[in-house]
Amino acid sequence: MKATIWHNPACGTSRKTLAILQEAPGVELTVIEYLKQPYGEAKLRQLFADAGLAAKDALRLRGTDAAERGLPDADEDAIIAAMAANPAYVERPFVETDRGVRLCRPQDRVHEIL
Repeated sequence: MKATIWHNPACGTSRKTLAILQEAPGVELTVIEYLKQPYGEAKLRQLFADAGLAAKDALRLRGTDAAERGLPDADEDAIIAAMAANPAYVERPFVETDRGVRLCRPQDRVHEIL
């Protein structure tokens, strides 16, 4: 099974999710450090749709200025544009496999798509 994780090595939940993926038998893993290789708007829309989330559901407030910028009250397009411009606004980690996409908070959610 192929799996892709959008990873932030500074995040404990992201590191724990990555460890689960690395230990899972038969997983061919791709790791994307999204702060170095940012998401595009199209990829964000696809991940959110496949995970059944609105952009607001994936907006990271902690450790960002998203609230001060009014993003929690913005529309979907404005949030996605801000996330594409500043990937730190995206909650982490997202994982995509053939079985779907999950925002893996908590990290055990990754088991739903393995």
